[in-house]
Amino acid sequence: MAEFQHSVSLDAQKCIGCTSCLRQCPTEAIRVRDGHAVIRSELCIDCGRCVRVCQHKAKRAVFDSLSDIDPKYKWRIALPAPALYGQFDELADIGELLQGLLELGFDDVYEVARSAEIISECTRRYMRKPNILKPVISSACPAIVRLIRIRFPELCDHVLPILPPVEYASRAAKASALQKYPTLMPEEICTVFISPCPAKTSYAKNGLSQTKSSIDYVISISDVYKQLSGKFGKGREFTMRSKAGIAGVKWASSGGEVEGLYLDRYLAADDMDNAIQVLDAIENGKLPALEFVELNACPGGCVGGAATVENPYIARSRLLSFRRGLPNYRNYLHLEDKEPDYIPPDAMVDNPIKDYVPPERFSEDRFEAMRMMAQMDEIYERLPQIDCGSCGAPTCRTFAEDVVKGECRMEDCIVLLKRHLQAQKEGAEK
Repeated sequence: MAEFQHSVSLDAQKCIGCTSCLRQCPTEAIRVRDGHAVIRSELCIDCGRCVRVCQHKAKRAVFDSLSDIDPKYKWRIALPAPALYGQFDELADIGELLQGLLELGFDDVYEVARSAEIISECTRRYMRKPNILKPVISSACPAIVRLIRIRFPELCDHVLPILPPVEYASRAAKASALQKYPTLMPEEICTVFISPCPAKTSYAKNGLSQTKSSIDYVISISDVYKQLSGKFGKGREFTMRSKAGIAGVKWASSGGEVEGLYLDRYLAADDMDNAIQVLDAIENGKLPALEFVELNACPGGCVGGAATVENPYIARSRLLSFRRGLPNYRNYLHLEDKEPDYIPPDAMVDNPIKDYVPPERFSEDRFEAMRMMAQMDEIYERLPQIDCGSCGAPTCRTFAEDVVKGECRMEDCIVLLKRHLQAQKEGAEK
């Protein structure tokens, strides 16, 4: 399997080893070694939480820029995430923002919110199918999908096998361009997603399951914000109009996806800690009555992504004002002649994580792995179990695991070392 390409990087020169990120990482992918943080690639889910909490700017999300776009592309299509709409205080109409994107050099704009409406309809059809495994877990947040891969592999079959809106939007935008402009060649068209978080950059690089993403570039909302800020609300004319409805714009905030499914038994949760608690409950059979679960890694949903600018609750409030002037739906599948649970094949994907092989914790040899696990439990019992992080591992249990793997020594536990020195001092005084 190809190596996973990440979108969160570390600048070791800026890192002082403060352990803030160590305590916040939901997959325990960070260690502090030799005075600075180290990110374990096989465990990182690119949620951007370390980027958000690092006070020294040692963690950063890696995005493309407009200058990175290859000149070979004659038709550049912007794919704005609905979270972008809530970033500007002076914006009175979404169309004005879309016009602004054209002025940045894009040839066309295709709103991801439009495809979100289509994906909502596909999901409603999927939920009508008999014998599907419930609760169904949304596949829209790539950080949550990768979290399930790493920490909750038993829930892989619960993940919704439907493309996320951004992927559907990219494909629809390219197909529309080819239809409108027959002289264009497919290789001359590129899509540029304007993203609220690094996890979606990783999605664009790695695709979903065995399906390569059609997204060509990903730039951050914060980058676009800097270029467009201050250009709205001055009475200027614009010709672009939003083609999305309320149902699509809602996807920017937590609960927006599940509201469009018209289900009775559902749950929506945001922020990684809450998402982990929900997944843990599902894995332990504590939520058997639920039909659908929407989880967002970022606080407030995509409006709280690490690449956004505005406070997520302020951004959500602005989105509410836009929604008042929109119809509920503007985009449909038009499948009146099909069965109620029919889903177009181009919207479906095989189990999004069926090809994933979790990283081996200890050894591929079963008996060796059991021996090392027993050794880890023995070491853990000798530790103070206070999870102080001074050793450079997030918890005492992960420290015990690192000792078994030979990545550190028992002497690296500061508490045990102090106890040992104190015992020696008391022995000498006697």
